[in-house]
Amino acid sequence: MTIIFLSHLLNGLLDGFYYMLIALGLSLIFSLGGIVNLAHGAFFTLGAYLAFVLTPMLGFFGALIVAPLVAAALAVVVERFLFTRFYREDPLYSLLLTFGMAMIIEQSLRWYFGATPRAYSMPDILRGQVFMGDFVYSRYRLFLIAVAIVTVAGVWVLLNRTAFGRIVRAGIQNPDILGTLGISLRPYLSTVVALAIGIAALAGVLMAPIQPVHPMMGVEVGTAAFVVVIIGGLGSFWGVVIAALLVGLVKGAIIGIGLSQYSMLAIYLLMFVVLLLRPRGLLGERITRFE
Repeated sequence: MTIIFLSHLLNGLLDGFYYMLIALGLSLIFSLGGIVNLAHGAFFTLGAYLAFVLTPMLGFFGALIVAPLVAAALAVVVERFLFTRFYREDPLYSLLLTFGMAMIIEQSLRWYFGATPRAYSMPDILRGQVFMGDFVYSRYRLFLIAVAIVTVAGVWVLLNRTAFGRIVRAGIQNPDILGTLGISLRPYLSTVVALAIGIAALAGVLMAPIQPVHPMMGVEVGTAAFVVVIIGGLGSFWGVVIAALLVGLVKGAIIGIGLSQYSMLAIYLLMFVVLLLRPRGLLGERITRFE
């Protein structure tokens, strides 16, 4: 019984890791540009379908690299022609824009691929189980966790150990200072949007082999990612990381005790409690442009 519960906890952590991949992008886009990107879950779905299309030509690992790049290139187009119009507007307008974008992406996928869920096979090299004493766990799921950790670590290095990251963090906290220094945030916004959406597509590729691929698969994931951002706190990298892992553990624990139907409810209750105690989230920072 304990082994089964631990397995559910690890599966919950797995959910937390791909929530983390999506939530980091959501947090960055909103913190820097003020865009509430409701289409983020749709780009997650797009990544899964790109994997489905590209794998026969490039193999799984080729699709794992190319699909996020394709999504990032599409993100640059979206940012240049749509997001730029809403950076200085009320976030409500961007919410409506990205909601419409999500509907267009989902319905386009439904029209082209159909609504029937599609199965996507994992590569043979990642099939099988890993045995750790009495504990047995999927080799592919461990691979997914490892890729998520490497990706999050890469984002942290980019934001905290490079000149690009210093400008992005300054733009989140006080964009007016950058303006007085003659530094334009426009190219940085394009890069951040491309990075965020590319990572969401990467999460979609990673999840395709362990859940059915269908046009609405990003809805629950996108909602959970928003919850993670709210719990973690706007503008906080480590807040999002901690919140994603906490959400994953809570979800896994609820499923582990046999109450899987209440797992999402538990996540929302967790958000409610955190906001009661800390309205800015666990590690939320003060962001000048929104206060």
